[in-house]
Amino acid sequence: MLRGFEHVTRYWDRYTAQFAAKILPGEYYVTQHGELIVTVLGSCVSACIRCKATGFGGMNHFMLPENRNDRQDLYSGPGVNAAARYGNFAMEHMINDLLKLGVKRRNLEVKIVGGSRILKNMTDIGRRNIEFVREYIRTEQLPLAGEDVGDIYPRKVYYDPENGRVRVKKLRALRNDTIFEREARYGHELQVRPIAGEVELFSS
Repeated sequence: MLRGFEHVTRYWDRYTAQFAAKILPGEYYVTQHGELIVTVLGSCVSACIRCKATGFGGMNHFMLPENRNDRQDLYSGPGVNAAARYGNFAMEHMINDLLKLGVKRRNLEVKIVGGSRILKNMTDIGRRNIEFVREYIRTEQLPLAGEDVGDIYPRKVYYDPENGRVRVKKLRALRNDTIFEREARYGHELQVRPIAGEVELFSS
């Protein structure tokens, strides 16, 4: 793995027969070695960014659009990289890491996933995250190649930066407050196992 990502859990995914990196809320991961990146999203959003020329890419998992000191952090707590917790930092850090690998900005493409309204009685953080990431992509003039956002269901996401393929499974049978608790606790271990009925929503 690249230096700086030693804390991210990697494993051999028998379902896809590839190495995979499992990222938790507040984390991101960048690879240049043909690995998958996996996460589970509720109200959080992941941006999947790759270089079309090299296949280098990464995925983040952020919880709030921006770090504003005058606003209470609904997900405050220890154990997560503060820079990656917020969308503005999560996007900038990941893109900068890709540029350090020699990637040309003009070759980047983005796909976005997540932003569910998983609890009706909570502020619609998912919508704010979606609005933020769309505006960020427009402002930075990055091409948006695909998206699967909104709705009320959590999602499990597999991303292969080498070919740009994003596979998403909506977790209709999982209690939504369970995902909210996972996001809020930051460090909760997300189970990674094959999922029946996986649907490919978009690919390169």
